[in-house]
Amino acid sequence: MHAWIDCRRGQPVVTGFSLVEMMLVIAVMAVLAGIALPALGALQRDARLSSAANEYFAALVHARSESIRRGVRVTLCTSTDGLACTAGTHWHGGWIVFVDGNANALRDPGETILSVAAGRADRLTVVGNAPVRNYVSYVPSGTTRQSGGGLLMGTVTVCEGGRGRNVVVNRVGRPRVDRGVAC
Repeated sequence: MHAWIDCRRGQPVVTGFSLVEMMLVIAVMAVLAGIALPALGALQRDARLSSAANEYFAALVHARSESIRRGVRVTLCTSTDGLACTAGTHWHGGWIVFVDGNANALRDPGETILSVAAGRADRLTVVGNAPVRNYVSYVPSGTTRQSGGGLLMGTVTVCEGGRGRNVVVNRVGRPRVDRGVAC
């Protein structure tokens, strides 16, 4: 608000916004916020989905590279405590990457843990189909194998609110992330 003296009249003149103008600006801002907020919610959900899928993808890449580098079998399995594999749980409960010396896809005493991921506290679900429901195991060639030696490939789906991402492990063990998945 500005004030000055009108030289012709000798009286102060006050200029600024009226209450009506101020209310009109607030109403327009409220309408714009109402339009923008749902889009921001979807943007946040997509960021959470991408983050979770990329975190799992990175764990697979880490397990694969460690298996190749060390020349041993390395397994990534579901784990709720960060110490042992927990069958029957889903990937959103957490996981461990470890050197699987006896190729049984279970962490036994003395097997080295390479990394641990804690469970997710958000509303995301991270669930694998039957072949990769509880573990993914890499052999020194960089391919995936079941604990019995058979080929292992599958899909882990990260979901929230009907949208998702697939982390696909192909037949040669390479993971990839697919976007735009309906859950």
